[in-house]
Amino acid sequence: MAEKTIAVLLARGGSKGVPGKNLRKIGGRSLVARSVLAARAAAQVGAVYVSTDDAEIANETRRFGGRVIDRPAELSGDTASSESGWLHALAVIREQHPDVARLVFLQCTSPFTTGADIDGCLTAMNDKNAACALTVVEDHSFLWGLSSDGLGVGVNHDETRQRQRRQDLAPAFKENGAVYCVRVDDFERVGRRFCGPVALYPVDHPPVEIDSLADLALCNAIAAERGDAGGLSAADIAKIKVLVMDFDGVHTDDTAIVDQDGVESVRVSRRDGMGIEMLRKSGRFALLILSKEKNHVVMRRAEKLQIACLQARDDKVAALSEWLDGEGLVWDDVLFVGNDRNDLPAIRKAGFSACPRDAHASVVPFVDWIIPHDGGRGAVRAVADRLLADDAKQA
Repeated sequence: MAEKTIAVLLARGGSKGVPGKNLRKIGGRSLVARSVLAARAAAQVGAVYVSTDDAEIANETRRFGGRVIDRPAELSGDTASSESGWLHALAVIREQHPDVARLVFLQCTSPFTTGADIDGCLTAMNDKNAACALTVVEDHSFLWGLSSDGLGVGVNHDETRQRQRRQDLAPAFKENGAVYCVRVDDFERVGRRFCGPVALYPVDHPPVEIDSLADLALCNAIAAERGDAGGLSAADIAKIKVLVMDFDGVHTDDTAIVDQDGVESVRVSRRDGMGIEMLRKSGRFALLILSKEKNHVVMRRAEKLQIACLQARDDKVAALSEWLDGEGLVWDDVLFVGNDRNDLPAIRKAGFSACPRDAHASVVPFVDWIIPHDGGRGAVRAVADRLLADDAKQA
């Protein structure tokens, strides 16, 4: 019989470096959600728990299939150790899983962890008959220390001899902070994550842990490059009743041509137009263009697409609230697609949100889906294809 294995995440609400860090998004999914989903994807993990002091994190945990442990205030401050949080969580977990034998500690700040990584780390611990294990990345750095005179001295190389090639250095590994596994009995006895013989499990991860806004931006760029752009699940799509789209930067490439008389023209995609036609003919979604600008080209495009249009609205939340009331809809029904800072209030209020791949960086961390196309270059068609994906399968 397989040993009972439970995954545990510590996700407090406070963070000085990145406010609200654990709810920030990489590739359209919050850091908490990414870790919960990774744990659920691991074949050897029976359940995943998130210990938190924050109601929003608790809701996000439940949304993605995790269970919540209320973390006491005295264990939620900057000075509280991870071990104290894990030991508290273990006491709660034991009440529901008295036969728990192994724990997996996941760090939300490592956003690229997979279920395969977790299973690999657990297997390494078993194969090595170790008390604990952790994920690491190979490190080929030349390390330096200081001599008693304050001068540089090689740590893993001899600076007084001919320079070695990196590949000739002795194997070395660096903690990547993603996954730690322990045997429960050893962990309780020692009270530390390194509670006996240690097994290493090398993974191929970007060497980034999120401690700053710059780290967050870098990880979003990596996610986009990898095609790890989040998305909308079938369950999400079943709840969507209305698609609301900004115009500039969503239906267009966010540029305009202005002639000598000040008349503007924009470039749109015929593929996007086909996508809107497909959505309209499905009869499943209300469709609306909501634009800050007042421009005849916006209205003409909406008329051609045969969809509703509101423009010259600085307060998009107020304008959309009024429109939804008139249509008998609510914000939870909305998929809002925007691309710039002025769209953020609506993005945050909508039940679901998305942005084109080339959206402004201020928008990316807050959407549920980074569309893998640029604005005006197939982004709207990609939304249509996703919303109608199940229809296509049944055709």
